[in-house]
Amino acid sequence: MSAVDSAHSAAPTPPAAPAPIPAMTREELEELIREGVPLVGNFGIVVDSLGAGTIRLRLPYKDDFVRPGGTVTGPAMFGLADVALYGAVLSLIGRVELAVTTSMTINFLRRPPPVAIIAEARVLKLGKRLAYGEILLFSEGDPEPVAHVTGTYSIPPHDPVTVAVSHYRVDGAS
Repeated sequence: MSAVDSAHSAAPTPPAAPAPIPAMTREELEELIREGVPLVGNFGIVVDSLGAGTIRLRLPYKDDFVRPGGTVTGPAMFGLADVALYGAVLSLIGRVELAVTTSMTINFLRRPPPVAIIAEARVLKLGKRLAYGEILLFSEGDPEPVAHVTGTYSIPPHDPVTVAVSHYRVDGAS
């Protein structure tokens, strides 16, 4: 080992920066989903985890979400994905309720069985006026996604954001 290699291996590793704190709590976001987005709020969505720019939501199974063929209906999955990206964006900018979807594309990858659906969303790019992100939807208990969603949110003027979006995975995701 050269002197340069040994000098580099002996250098202490700097401590990791603390994870940014979300601009809203799980409870605040669940309340906003129920009251501010009542159609989807009535689905019974639960916020499993929330980080700055990431969120994991759970859509409990209901017979109302099953379509002919015994699969979860697309509109329920789309609503879950849309509110997941909304939550991920608000986790960075705070309660800016007038942030709205400008585009969203869902690709159904395989047929989900009639069980709860899990959404894992992350913001990939946050600008002053637009946020872009992606959502993976999973059948509960299955590691393979049933849908992949991308979307853009328009953000009205608000206080400056100081959190950088640099992580990729949702907290607790494998």
